[in-house]
Amino acid sequence: MELTSTSFLVALIVVTALAVLAALLLWNRIPGPGWVRWPARLLMIGLCQLTAICVVATWINGSYGLYSSWDDLLGTDAGQDPGTMTGPPVGRARFTQGGDGTQSTHFRGSHSKLAGQVTVWTPPEYSAPGADRTRFPVLMLLHGYPGTPRTWIDLGNIPGALKDLVDLGVVHPFIVVIPEIYPGGVNTDCSNTPDRKIADWLAQDVPDLVERNFRTLPHPGGWGLMGVSTGAFCAAKLPLQYPKVFRAGAALDPDPLTGDPEVLPDPALRERNSPMWLVEHTKKADVGLFLATSAQDKDSPPRQLADFARAAAGSGVRVKTLVRPVGGHNFQTWIGMYPDALGWLSTEIAPPTG
Repeated sequence: MELTSTSFLVALIVVTALAVLAALLLWNRIPGPGWVRWPARLLMIGLCQLTAICVVATWINGSYGLYSSWDDLLGTDAGQDPGTMTGPPVGRARFTQGGDGTQSTHFRGSHSKLAGQVTVWTPPEYSAPGADRTRFPVLMLLHGYPGTPRTWIDLGNIPGALKDLVDLGVVHPFIVVIPEIYPGGVNTDCSNTPDRKIADWLAQDVPDLVERNFRTLPHPGGWGLMGVSTGAFCAAKLPLQYPKVFRAGAALDPDPLTGDPEVLPDPALRERNSPMWLVEHTKKADVGLFLATSAQDKDSPPRQLADFARAAAGSGVRVKTLVRPVGGHNFQTWIGMYPDALGWLSTEIAPPTG
């Protein structure tokens, strides 16, 4: 069972209840002398506590999205060198159908030379009768750190939440693309560094892959981004760096918009890859950015959204901000931001065109 699945949490709750029930039934029925009974009772108490702690820890992990998989938790997929990751060239990438309606592939990008996973979901309208010539806008979703593309599906209720908004008529259908944002296991805040060209991976390799395999609208008017936490930082900066690829980005609870010294220690590299520096040095870019947070989020304080909006004044960048009164740095809060963020993206990005 997946670490973040409901079935795993339910199984833990059942095991906890059985452990408590067994302790109650067996407490006075353990045979043998006292030096045997009391250690057995302590063992039963310890088992009850352990299972209860596991239930609480799993619930917290599901609420805050701390670890999205067993590999994430155990660190078994971290620190891989991109050179050891073998993926086919973009033109020969093969998508595998998943049971949840998604398609996934593992490929090596021709620009970045990095290899990683990309998950794609197409809306029901994509395969509807008579839609074989219709081209669809693309929404690229960027997960946080730590995280994987599955984070959006297991914790973020994608594509379910998106389909509901489309049915309500407040959002138009998108092809959803969910790539790894740090292929090779090293986070660079979606930046190109001397060792890893992750910006090229996200802004060139992944779009090339999707364009070759799906009916997409052209750049940049048909392409947008939405990210959470570290992915939100990336969703704010990539349209500024690649305005010919992405028309808009929605950043939900972004990491510090001036950059993180622990991620990019080089001050010059960090500055030139920060949304704050980029928006101050962008002139007349046809780009829109939606930035959202909550008044209670200490990791993404409302102050930085106001500072960014002031810095963007006169740049030509369209900025919209949202500050919710309550909410933490987790998917419960971010899902509540979907209607505003996705509704805004639907005004910035072109609808399907047949």
